[in-house]
Order: sequence, then C-alpha cells, then structure tokens
Amino acid sequence: MHVVIFYGFIVLQFGAIDIIWKGISGKPLPLPAYEAFVQSQEITVVLVLLAILYGGFRRYVEQLRRLKRGWKPSLVLWFIGGLMVTVLLTQSFDRLHAPWQLQLQANSLYTSHAPVSSAIAEALRDIGMTAAVGRVFYELFWWLHYAVLLAFLVYVPQSKHFHIMTAPINLWLRRKTPPGRLVPLDLEDEEAESFGVGAVEQFTSKQLLDLYACVECGRCTNVCPASNTGKLLSPMHLIVKLRDHLTEKGAAITSKSPWVPSFGGQVEKLQTSAHVMTSATPIWVHRSNAHHSAATTTTTIEPTMTVQQQAWNVHEDTAVSEVALIGEVMTESELWACTTCRSCEEQCPVGNEHVDKIIDMRRYLVLMEGRIPAEGQRAMNNIERQGNPWGLPRGERAAWLKAYEAEAAALSGGGGVQQPAKPVRTMQEAVRQGEQPELLLWAGTMGAYDQRSRKVLFAFVRLLQEAGIPFAVLGGEEKNSGDTARRMGNELLFQTLCRDNVETLQRYGIRRIVTICPHTFNSLKNEYSDFGLSTSVVVEHHTTMLARLVAQGKLRPVHQVRERIVYHDSCYLGRYNGIYDAPRQVLNSIPGVNLVEMERSRQNGMCCGAGGGLMWMEERTGLRVNEARTSQALETSPTVIGSACPYCLTMMEDGIKQLGAEEKVRARDVAELLAESVFGKSQASTVT
Repeated sequence: MHVVIFYGFIVLQFGAIDIIWKGISGKPLPLPAYEAFVQSQEITVVLVLLAILYGGFRRYVEQLRRLKRGWKPSLVLWFIGGLMVTVLLTQSFDRLHAPWQLQLQANSLYTSHAPVSSAIAEALRDIGMTAAVGRVFYELFWWLHYAVLLAFLVYVPQSKHFHIMTAPINLWLRRKTPPGRLVPLDLEDEEAESFGVGAVEQFTSKQLLDLYACVECGRCTNVCPASNTGKLLSPMHLIVKLRDHLTEKGAAITSKSPWVPSFGGQVEKLQTSAHVMTSATPIWVHRSNAHHSAATTTTTIEPTMTVQQQAWNVHEDTAVSEVALIGEVMTESELWACTTCRSCEEQCPVGNEHVDKIIDMRRYLVLMEGRIPAEGQRAMNNIERQGNPWGLPRGERAAWLKAYEAEAAALSGGGGVQQPAKPVRTMQEAVRQGEQPELLLWAGTMGAYDQRSRKVLFAFVRLLQEAGIPFAVLGGEEKNSGDTARRMGNELLFQTLCRDNVETLQRYGIRRIVTICPHTFNSLKNEYSDFGLSTSVVVEHHTTMLARLVAQGKLRPVHQVRERIVYHDSCYLGRYNGIYDAPRQVLNSIPGVNLVEMERSRQNGMCCGAGGGLMWMEERTGLRVNEARTSQALETSPTVIGSACPYCLTMMEDGIKQLGAEEKVRARDVAELLAESVFGKSQASTVT
C-alpha cells in the first residue's frame, strides 16, 4: 500500500504537469510515446486510489489499535483521494470536449491507452452530456485539481506528512555505527553546562530530524514490550510529544507560528499555551502473585494508546518555557519503562532512533539531578562499591573458579568421563608460567555471582576444554562491564569501569574474548573501542563459538536430548548484533531436539523485560513483561525454553514459576543443552 502511494505520487507529478500544460495551451505535452505515458498515469491513478481506500479500511473498518483515528488522519486520505478523482474526471471531461480528441475518435471516445478516463467520457456522452457542458466541467475540475494540489502542498509541512520530505533525509543520515553503540559523553568537558538531555534543544540535529520524519504509523508502539504490557511508555507518542514540544518552543523563541499567519493574535495565543502531560496514572495494576491464566497474559497496546491520547493536552495560560521536558513532556515512569530492546527501531519505516533519546534523558536525570528509582539506585551503589548489583563481596568474584573445580571433580568421580576436566587458569597464572592463552573467557557478573548463571558458565567451560581450546580468565581482576550502569544513565560509572577493564585487557595483550552474556558482549564489542580497546580485538558470544566448534567437528553432540525446544531471542544478541542463526544451529545439531519457533521471533522477537537496567528494578504497573513473553513461549507447548543470555534465562525461569508451569517446562541455555548432548545427561552437570 505504502509503496504504491509513495512511488505513485512521484509518477503522478509528471501527469500533473501534463494537466496544467494542457489547461493552459489546450494541447498535450509534446512527449514521445505520449499514449504510453497516459496509460502509465491512468494505471497509477487507479492503484493509488485503491491504496487510499485500503488505508481508510485499515484505519476505520479494521480499526488497527496502533493507528490514530479522527479528522487529522482522515484529511490526507481525502486530499490524496480527491487528487486522484479530480485527475480522472479532468481527463474524462477533456476527452469529452477537446477538438483534438473528437477528431481522433469520431465514433467512440474509448481508447485502450486511457481505459478509465475514456470509459467515463464515453458513459457521460451516452447519457447525453454535450461537448459544451463537458467544457464547463473540464474547467471546473481542472481548477479543483489545481486547488487540491496546492492546498495539499500547504498542508504537508504542517502535518505528519512532512515525512514525505524529511524521511528520505532521515534514512540517508541514519546510524552507520552498530545499533548497540551509544555515543559517549565527554565528562571532562569543563565548558559543559550539563550532561545528558534536559531540554529539547539539547538533542542532536539528527535526533530532532527524527521527530519530523515520524509517520505516526504506530508500528513502534505495536511491538514495544512496555506498551504491550500496560506501561505508560509509547515510542510513537515519545516522538509526537517531543515534536509538539519542539514546535511550540521554536514558535515561542522566534515569535513566529509555524502553522498560521501572525495576524489575529495567533502568535500571542501560541506563546501562552502549551502541551503538557497530565493525569498520566498507571494503566492497570499488576495482579497478585497467584498463577495467571493465558487470558491475563494477553498483550495489548490499547490502554497505553488511550491514556497517552487523554493525557497529552494543550494547557491555556501555560508558557512553553515553563514546561519541563522531563516530567511534563516525558514522565519519569515512561523513561524508566524502556527495556532498550530497540524493537521500535527495527520496525520504524523511516529510521527513527527512540532508545538513544530515552537514555540521553536518563543520563540527565541521573548525572544532573540524581533521580533514579530506588531499586536502580541500590544496584548502582552496589556496582560502584562491590562491583556487582547484589552488593556481594568484591572478593567473591573469583569464587566461581573453586566452585567449578568442585563440580568438575564430582563429575569425573561419577564414572563415564575418561579425562577429568582441567582447572581453569587465570591470566596471572598463565603469565607466571610464561604462556599467552589464545582466548580470554569473560565470566561476567552474572556468571561469576549468580548461582543459576554459573551453571551456564560451567557448561561452556567444559565444552571449551573438550574442544581443546586454550583459554584463561581474569578471575578477581575482572570488573563489571558497565552495561547496566550505562543503560540506566550512569555514564560516569560506566566509563570508570570501562577504562579499568580496558587497562587490564591491554596489560595482558588480549586479542580474543568470549562471553556468555550478550550485554557484556555488546559493550566489549561495540562500545569499549571508544575508550581505548583496539578494534582488532575479536569479541565473540559463546553461541557463535559453539556453532563453529560443532561445525568443525571439535564438539560432537552424540547423546539424544529428547526435548521440544522453543528458542527465545536475546535483544542484545539479535537486534543489537544480528546473531540469530548461531544458537539455532547449535540446537539443531543436537540429536533428538525438536526446535520450534514462537510467533514473535528473530527480528520481531519480544524482549524478556530485563534490558535497560530493568533486571534490577520492580515492575509496578501493568503485566510483567517476562510473564507476557513466557506466555508466548508456552503457546508452542515446549518442554524447554531455550536462551543464550543469563538475563533472559532468569526472566524465563521466573515467568515459568509465575505462570505455574515449572512441572512441565524448564528454561535452559544453549550451552547447557549442548553439554548434555556432548557428555551425556549424567555427566553434563551435578545439578538437574
């Protein structure tokens, strides 16, 4: 539909020139193959008219939740539809009265190169319309077509349809760097008055261009996990509200209205009124901890759309200069509802970037005003003091090494393993022995501290040892990657952790890194280069390494794993870094596995709800995101929900428990499943 409207509109501009020229000179444009030109115009007009009718059907008959309804959305349908109708009728009456037409078709006005307009002209002549009357109606519709065209050109810059001009520019200027790479703040800039974005004019030019490129199609909101689970955040309304606020602020600063002439006091009225978010109350209250039915985990954007529409209103006697960007345009509850999954950006047809704007506003809140939800503040304090969000002792970061040795010893003592698993060396130990391991395994905070994630790390370590890959770890020298701090807006803490980690990596001359956490993987791969890590350092996620080792025959999955597995895509692995196939290749290599897909998977996959720091914060409104996602997985009747991320694994396990499905379904990492197939179930882990 949109392809037909967009390119059809371009094609029809040449037809508009022909109509204008014909009205002035009385003759068609002197073009070669003119009949073919006319035929292409008629076909295009009909296709565009059908597309407009279908657009009206989708909005007002089918009533898609993501599409706005009202006189404004209707206006463009009437404009474009009116243009198409006036084109056809202008051409029809032209054929009815024009002498050059009558000479060519003495007996019939119908011609195959103008099938629609000539058929209309033939029908009008059959009912008795004369050439003289046709001349009058030709003049009428010629001027009407001209008036609609000019009115549409005036209307376009004042509406969302300005995207006709701005969207191509926005797409041309879209991000060339990986989507998982945030622009760093220069925290040492002594001339900087603030950090982050606390006023709309502090956004970059590209970020402001996004606001005018938006087509308000609602695709971003339609896939947003926050919008779908009853939170206030709507990516589409984020863009629309910022655009309204920017327009009003620009009018106040320049004393010129962008929409209307300055006479009649319009500017004065504009300067004393502004849009403000009001009465933005929670949409629905989260239910009790009792087991939820499938009906209670159904996702919908309707409550979010309704509240946003009701809360964003013009307030009289309110100067736009007094409207705070954070609080009165974008509420804090909206900013902290974002999981940074970037599903909105994946779906946007004009290349808008929503997440960076939210993080920039979070940066201002955290760095300039010290405002952050209590749970988030606790996690930040714990990371700063102890290096992990739980506040566990910093000295326990390397404790997983002894725990792994104990499990490896238990497994080797159980029989069936020919060679006991080797202990894991630290880089310090390797250097003392005069060796330079090929690979650094980055355990990550989840792998080092979280008991469940340790099992994933242990499985991966055993697989590396089985494949004969030499590696080492940093042990106690490893620090938190800083991803959580950065996504929550604490750029200062992120940069401190990042520079410490980069210094450690450079000291040991690390050239290759592998990690089990997509969040750590994304930071190391895409963001650490801004702070001194060489771009030649290869950073890999454990699923891509495992897929390669299986393909090379270094790992042999021979034991049957009879499970029906539905795989959940991690946002930071998939949308951020384009890794969708590797985990599935590993699962498909395991004999006995029946791999199925959810309705929302790969690029269209829904977030587990843990990204953007929400792993450490409580959801107080709407449905829990992990419950909604787990419910989608359970619709496929799996025995295992597979994942490749410690955060996702935790959220899926919690979702299974909340939905009362723990007796039938388990959540397991790809590495755990492969280890079971390589070593056998009894030798895969001491924990079932």
